[in-house]
Amino acid sequence: MAHIMNENGSIHDIRSVSERLARVPRPVYDAEPGLVELYHRAWESAAQHVKFIPGMPREEYMDEAFCHTNIWIWDTCFMSMFCKYAPEFFPGVESLHNFYDVMYGDAEYPFVTVPPGEPAWATDRAPAGSRIKLRCHIADNPPLFAWAEYQNALFTGDRKHLRKLLLEEQYLQKHYDWLEQLKTTFTAPWLVCPTCWIVREEGYSWEGGRSGMDNSPRGRRGDRAEEHRPATSDLLWLDALAQQALAAECIADMFELIGEPDRAAEWRHKAESKGKLLHDRYWDAADGFFYDRSLEKNDFCKVPTIASYWALASGAADAEQARLMVEKLLAPEWFGGGVPFASLAHKDGDFHAEGGAYWRGAVWVPTAYATVRGLLRFGFFDLARRQTLALLKDMLQVYREFEPHSIWECYSPFEPEPGRQVRNDVLCRKDFCGWSALAPIAMFIECVVGIYSVDAFARRVRWQLDTTLPGRVGVGKLRFGGITADLIAENGCVEVETDQPFTLEVNGKSFPVAAGRQKLTL
Repeated sequence: MAHIMNENGSIHDIRSVSERLARVPRPVYDAEPGLVELYHRAWESAAQHVKFIPGMPREEYMDEAFCHTNIWIWDTCFMSMFCKYAPEFFPGVESLHNFYDVMYGDAEYPFVTVPPGEPAWATDRAPAGSRIKLRCHIADNPPLFAWAEYQNALFTGDRKHLRKLLLEEQYLQKHYDWLEQLKTTFTAPWLVCPTCWIVREEGYSWEGGRSGMDNSPRGRRGDRAEEHRPATSDLLWLDALAQQALAAECIADMFELIGEPDRAAEWRHKAESKGKLLHDRYWDAADGFFYDRSLEKNDFCKVPTIASYWALASGAADAEQARLMVEKLLAPEWFGGGVPFASLAHKDGDFHAEGGAYWRGAVWVPTAYATVRGLLRFGFFDLARRQTLALLKDMLQVYREFEPHSIWECYSPFEPEPGRQVRNDVLCRKDFCGWSALAPIAMFIECVVGIYSVDAFARRVRWQLDTTLPGRVGVGKLRFGGITADLIAENGCVEVETDQPFTLEVNGKSFPVAAGRQKLTL
């Protein structure tokens, strides 16, 4: 056990990297052992980014691997999606309090020392060695708090936490309501960037950096964007609407889990209302695709990006819309061919085939994860597996062949290389675990191994198993709700060893599993 001394002289225990790594699940995938290697490399990198800063609302938290003096909402939410596999040792959902407790409580951020090489925009040009206050970079980042909390709750089964979060602190409802009343720019001393989210009659205005898709050409008129970030005050952002719908749905689901059906019904209505608006007004039947809308011209802004797949992740799409959206994932002129989940359709005039120019074609793990969760939600299990495998094999090739050997912030859409920044000669950031660990960890387990649903409250695991795979496939030391289980499949059988009973559903067939070791025939 390592120790860190606080500024007040007290001692804080920090688990070592090896202690953290000893508690993560152990996947088995004989068909491509390199993916298991990449999985463990992602955890090793993530363990290096568990940060401790005295005075933070949560002093031990997950760092985005971007800079020392700012923190980001959407990075942290996505990081929690892989931290859920070892929550006691990787404080993903705990890190969310570094936003909640400042935005909706009375906590403040501490002063930190500016390290060498810190970006000037993150420090107001303070020189290295100076002391400045840490800040939240963007308050109106994608509103994913509720989704992150719900996904983590399904692994912990912690109703006590949910009751405190929803009934006492009410942070999730406060954040949803805060966004619903933003009609002008908001700023605060704890915040770097003023907000751009504005509530409109049929959705929300926003901006590229606040949406997370920094230099996306969304909102432009014409074939090419003349500016680095097109003016977007006229644009209604479909992902903002989808994410608010998803937030309301997750709040409803969590109210159900703590036995509050009336509150759940209230939030379910909000989710359905947002989803219906997205379904009815942002769907272009001619193209078979969800687009942003123009506020002034009342038409579609036909810049096709990966953001449109939030309509599937939120459940706003219907089955036919989902089918047509899936066709676009596979069509070469849209998102098919090359590395899956490019941030911009190949046919778009601003698409950069070489390096992706950040959000103008590069492949980003967080939006890939949102997309595959949408595919799983609509039952496209095989496609989610194939697309994820292609992405992971590209990441593995880059890790092995490109120097420095690392997991990167984003990836080139066609070549086995890291993605490039806006200036196409500058590589994106290395060692980005950070949210890029989502693919080697969560997407690997949920889409490739196929254990796509864990519910500690219902004591149920759902596994969409590829029975054609050679050798063994599964996960050892999977922990959820106080249960630890090994699930290994081979030759049409599943061997299970568990310390408590639960229900295992494999390819739609349910098996009651008793404590101990047993073999199930599929």
